[in-house]
Order: sequence, then C-alpha cells, then structure tokens
Amino acid sequence: MDKQTNDVNGSQNTVAQSVKHRLPDLSKLQMFMMTFGYFGTQIAFSMQTGSMGRIFQTIGADPNNLGFFFILPPLAGMIMQPLVGYFSDKTWIPKLGRRMPYLIGGTLVSFIVMLLLPNAGSLGFGFGSAAALWFGAVTVLFMDLASNVSQQPFKMIIPDMANEKQSNSLWSMQNVWGSLGSLVAFVFPFILTASGIANTAPRGEVPMSVKISFYASAIILALSAIFTIKNVKEYTPEEMAKYHNITKEEQHEKASIMNVLRSAPKVFWLLGIVEFFVWFAIPYMWTYSTGALAENIWHVTDPASAGYQEAGNWFGIVQAVYSVVAIFVGLLFARLTKKTRRPAYTVSLILGGIGFLMIAFGTTKLSSIIAFALFGIGWIAIITIPFTILTNALDGKHDGVVLGLFNCFICIPQIVASSVSFLILPALGGSMAKMFIIAAIAFFIASVTIWIVRDDV
Repeated sequence: MDKQTNDVNGSQNTVAQSVKHRLPDLSKLQMFMMTFGYFGTQIAFSMQTGSMGRIFQTIGADPNNLGFFFILPPLAGMIMQPLVGYFSDKTWIPKLGRRMPYLIGGTLVSFIVMLLLPNAGSLGFGFGSAAALWFGAVTVLFMDLASNVSQQPFKMIIPDMANEKQSNSLWSMQNVWGSLGSLVAFVFPFILTASGIANTAPRGEVPMSVKISFYASAIILALSAIFTIKNVKEYTPEEMAKYHNITKEEQHEKASIMNVLRSAPKVFWLLGIVEFFVWFAIPYMWTYSTGALAENIWHVTDPASAGYQEAGNWFGIVQAVYSVVAIFVGLLFARLTKKTRRPAYTVSLILGGIGFLMIAFGTTKLSSIIAFALFGIGWIAIITIPFTILTNALDGKHDGVVLGLFNCFICIPQIVASSVSFLILPALGGSMAKMFIIAAIAFFIASVTIWIVRDDV
C-alpha cells in the first residue's frame, strides 16, 4: 500500500475517532432499551439454527445432504443485510425512525414462518419426499430472510447512537441478551418434554415438544419487537447530522453499495479474513451436533429412534450451557479495552476449538457439557469483539450498509463450509462427530488471524 493511501486511511481513522466522541453518552436506561429486544430476536434465530438439523433429519433428509439446507440461510443474509443497511441509511419515518420499520417487517414474516416450519412433516407430504423437504427448505429460506431483516436494526443502532466509549459495552450487553434468548430457545423442548409433552412422533413428523417451542418463540419475538419499537427513540436526521458531523448533502448522497464497499476502512477487509475461518466452523456445530451427540453418547443414528430424539433435546441443554457461559463472559467482555480485546479473542477461540475436539471424541454427557461451555467462551468473543473493532472504525456516513456488507464475511464461509461438507462428511466415513475436528482446526486458525487487525482507532 503506498504512502498516499496510508495517509488517507490515517485521516479516515482520525475523523472516525473524533466523530465518535461527538456522540453524547447514553443513559443506562437507553442502553437497556436498545439491547433488550435482541432477546426475542435471538430466541427465534436460535430456535431455527438449533432445530434445523433435527427437523430435516426427522422429515427424511439424507445426512450427507444436510449441508444443502444450511446454504440457504447465509445466501439470504448476503442479500438482505446489505439491502437493509443501504435502504435504512436513507429511511426516516416520523414516530418510527430509520431502522425500526425494518424490524416491524422482519418480525411479521418471522412470526408467520415460525408457525409453519415445525409442521414440515405434518402436511401429508410423506417421509423423505421431495415435497416435504422443499417445503422445509423454502420455509427456512423465508425464515432466514426475515431473521436477517429483524436482527439488523439492533446492530445498526449501535454505531448510529453510541460513542466509542460505550460501543463495547453495548455490543456486549446486546449479545448477553441474545445469549439469554438463545438459552430460552434451547431449553424449551427439554422443559416441555419434562412436563409430559410428547418428544416423539410418527415417522416423518416433528415432535409436539418442538412445535410448541416454535409457537412460544414466535410470540416472544413479537412481544420483544413491540417493546423495542415503543421504547427506542432513534436520532432524527438533524441529530444524526449534528452528532456524526455529516452535512445534509452527505446524508442524502446517492452512493452505490459498490462505492461504499470501495471506501470501507482497511479494518473491514482484515476482519473479513478472521471471520472466514470462524464462520467456516460454526455451520458444522449447528448442522451436526445432534447427530454427533447421538452417535457418541447414545450410539444411535436413526432420527426416528427415541435415543436420537433424546440427543436432540440434550443438544438443547448443552446449547443452554454455552449460552449461560456466554452471558457471564459477556459481562466481563464489557470491560475489555483496545489492549485486551485481541488477546481475549485469541484465548477464547482456542478454548472454543478445544471444545469442538471434545465433541468429536467425547462419549459422556459430562464431556459434552464441558465442550459446549468452552464453545460458549469462543461464541461470545465471535459475536462481540469483531463488531466492536469495526464499529469504532466507521465514520457515521454509511454505517448501515457497511455493517450489512460485513455480514457477507459471515455468510460466504458458511456457504463454502456447507458446500464442501458434501465431500468432507463421506470422506470421514459419514461420522458427524468427526466433522468437529474440521471445525476445531478452523477455530485455531481464526485465533491467530485476529492479530493482522489493528485495534487502535
């Protein structure tokens, strides 16, 4: 990179830093209002990601083809999040704001789809039929499109409203609430089963415990969205211009997504390298955990068996474990500084990788609890630290679209991982547990690559 480019990047970083200090401090009540609603959004998202593998195997999907169904969500994210960012940057609706209208639309679609998805096997299509699998796939696609729309406003209001001093705390708080939402989603089927709700069903149908969990999650999602829309008061265009030092001309300039991408800070691109290895691993956890636990602990592979469905419930419990760990570690991460963020990320990802190896080789419930607890430490680092670093490098002009484009660095590796899984899983003898060896290697690489990213803006 030449000296002129370095000078430009340096001046951009100086501007970004000065801009962030122009934003006023938010009260603790404002910070609570901005982050609490993420609780419901993550219940919906976690219910989907935590149950997809189980649902598709229950309705007859070939385990070797599970990766196909997990290509659809990141494709949806690559399309929707940049678009939501681009259009919401230019949106202002009195009494609603610029980001909240998209929360309304995303929540409405998510609510409907969450009522449909668990019924993929109950509409008479037949076990393993193309109709049942396509219904499930299309439903998941719409679910993820809507989830991306409803999640993105929560991410975008942080750079909109938070100064550099508070952005780290807000990302941590948001993800603590999100982890709590995930916790609720993961334990729903287990609690319902313990209450006497059926955890098995006729071949090809999703158990009633899972169906009711989806219905309850949809209601909580709707209530949390209503709470956020009612209580979060976004800055007006005039306030945004004042606090971010943006002129009226800059606010209304029609920069294309490609132009915004070209002017993105260097940190944006370097974090993309880090994100590739992290998000190459995560889909394997979502896709193969139930099968890996059933294989190693219950010694079954038939999705219709009671043991397999019990493993599905246990996956909910160990996900709850990692969510609890993420909540407590997230509270500690709120205190991280520029000097400690990268070391914390490295240690967290190494521990997460060790957890993946324990899933691959562990044969007891206790080992799985420890494994997912370690993953929980890695998880909160993944969803907090990169966003804090990126947010502090933004200049306030096109924050929504930049954050939306950054999501592509999360989606592309998921697509790659899901695509190559068609080759990797057969090569590993069809063992879902061994897929976690690949995930662990990816985490270990990610733990090192964070050091190519500067965190001094």
